[in-house]
Amino acid sequence: MTTVARVVLDSPLPQLDRLFDYRVPAEIEDDCVAGVRVKVPLRTGARMSDGYVVEIVTEGEYPGELSQIEAVLSPVPVLAPEIWTLARAVADRAAGVASDVLRLAVPPRQVRAEKAWLARDTTWSPPPVTAPPVSGYADGVLEALVADHGRAAVAAVPQPVALGDADASVWVPGWAATLAQTAAHTVAAEQSAVIAVPDFRDVTDLERALLAVLPPERVVRFDAKQTNGQRAKALLQARTHAVVAIGNRTAVYAPATELGLIAMWDDGDASFIEQRAPYVHTRDVALVRAAQSGAALLFVSHARSTDVQRLVELHWLQDVAPHRVKAPKVIPTVQQTGAEGFAAQARIPSTAWRAAREASQHGPVLVQVASPGFGTGLVCAECGERAHCRVCGGPLGTPHRGATPQCRFCGALAVGFRCPTCGNGTVKPVGQGAQRTADELGRAFPGTRIVVADGSRPLDEVPAKPSVVVATRGAEPSVPGGYACVLLLDGEKMLAREGLRVQEDVLRFWTNAAAKAAPGAEVYLVGIGGRLASAMALWRLDGPAHDELTDRRELHFPPAVRVATMTGTDEAVTAAVEALGDAVVGPVLGPVPVEDDALPGTVRAIVRFPYAHGAEVAATLKAEVIRRSSTRRVIKGGNRRRAAPTLRVRLDDAEPFSEV
Repeated sequence: MTTVARVVLDSPLPQLDRLFDYRVPAEIEDDCVAGVRVKVPLRTGARMSDGYVVEIVTEGEYPGELSQIEAVLSPVPVLAPEIWTLARAVADRAAGVASDVLRLAVPPRQVRAEKAWLARDTTWSPPPVTAPPVSGYADGVLEALVADHGRAAVAAVPQPVALGDADASVWVPGWAATLAQTAAHTVAAEQSAVIAVPDFRDVTDLERALLAVLPPERVVRFDAKQTNGQRAKALLQARTHAVVAIGNRTAVYAPATELGLIAMWDDGDASFIEQRAPYVHTRDVALVRAAQSGAALLFVSHARSTDVQRLVELHWLQDVAPHRVKAPKVIPTVQQTGAEGFAAQARIPSTAWRAAREASQHGPVLVQVASPGFGTGLVCAECGERAHCRVCGGPLGTPHRGATPQCRFCGALAVGFRCPTCGNGTVKPVGQGAQRTADELGRAFPGTRIVVADGSRPLDEVPAKPSVVVATRGAEPSVPGGYACVLLLDGEKMLAREGLRVQEDVLRFWTNAAAKAAPGAEVYLVGIGGRLASAMALWRLDGPAHDELTDRRELHFPPAVRVATMTGTDEAVTAAVEALGDAVVGPVLGPVPVEDDALPGTVRAIVRFPYAHGAEVAATLKAEVIRRSSTRRVIKGGNRRRAAPTLRVRLDDAEPFSEV
């Protein structure tokens, strides 16, 4: 009887995106099991390819003579069966290649981590877990939802929460406490949980919350800052016993002994959009995995995304809100008089300035701004012409007062700058970034410590002492017990940005910052009125999401429909659009010319289609990509290298709508 291994190749070529049958030699049968890394021959010329064994069968599908596996690279199974099933489904949904998904899920081989895992004590098991009740919600609601493997959109507790014993309590954001307590209930049932959060600050907050309710051996990090060795160790550890796997967007691919919970915090954050093919959003991966595994699914946020709002309105997700928890006291200041002196220069109204000055005497004050640096841009001091980089044409800026101007895109220093219009060599800042706001607040709050937190100066936490913290959106550090006062500046500037998701993004920035305020502390929303200000003041944040989704349905914009973006030659894009036929709703957007150095004459077209036609559209477009990739072309000029593909496809990409 012949033993056959079905192998997925580690190749980005779409025409190789299927399982290949290989004969397993008798001498490696014991090591060749599902999930191990192998080296196999590929076609002719003694070419070899790496791959993973997906399954072992006694009879293959190919009737002819099979090539045999060259070698088993490691006896450790690193590709769990459920992760292969997930990768296959995610790739098919996005018209992508499964091996591209596996590169996100499985780190490169690390011999030291594998040896340590093989030498582990297999008789050891962690002590049982006693889970605390989930605070901030009606008694037993989230506990029952997790136990019954339900699905919910959960409005986060909008204030810091103390976890642990009274003598050694740990202050964490309300959302982190909720996720830690629900995960503890999952682990107590000897099931694993997977929790994905946007960035490293959130990972730190969540880990602190989990360690307050769980032993350390029950928490495994899948962090973007980890080395390949740490990632490999975490992957193997997650397969040994019930744990909580936490991390950024790749954490959703963490293996699990028995998956009981999948959760995401702030799913609308752009950090969840994978920047590598097949460009799948973490939320979509979570939805696919929850459907496959039957695990409970929680989307936790303050201001939910329109994607989650759609699922709530379809009654696919249950709507869960905090119980008997006071919302932040948000005060819009659009009709208030302005302050004088340095407070006016810092764009702070009089009432907000007085409240911040009083609060800064006994605790930290948070000031959220839109942009980092000293100024948001530079102009010629003589004629007012915008200053641009001579290298890439990007806008110039200054990180702090007196610094040499540098490009905000490529970082090149603009030494010896001369205005191309008037020839003047001096520039002046326009707009106000975090550093300039901090300088002005230093004058408005004499004697008060000023702290700046942005992308170049990241801070996880600041002490609960008198200070003024100036932070860019999303970079606000935590404070034990919360901020004494919060000022939200530059709202008009944030809303003026072009894009399909501007409103929901800005609401997320505001609400996430407001939730860092101490219970009872005042939050001032500066310069904003209308329905967004009302939603913030009343803390009824589902209204804007519902209104936005209603508008999207009328316009056939995502997430009311799905979209496919096709880029390539005019002939290839046109053929792909024609192949879709009646699956498209609304008019085709394009083709329009786009710049592409690798393929001159590139155009782009966008089609919209219902969710019910997703599988059909993805399969059709992938077939077109394979057809175009399999056609051998020669570049003009005698170069024998293969030319770039004439068609690229990306599903559910909202970026083209943001460029309009």
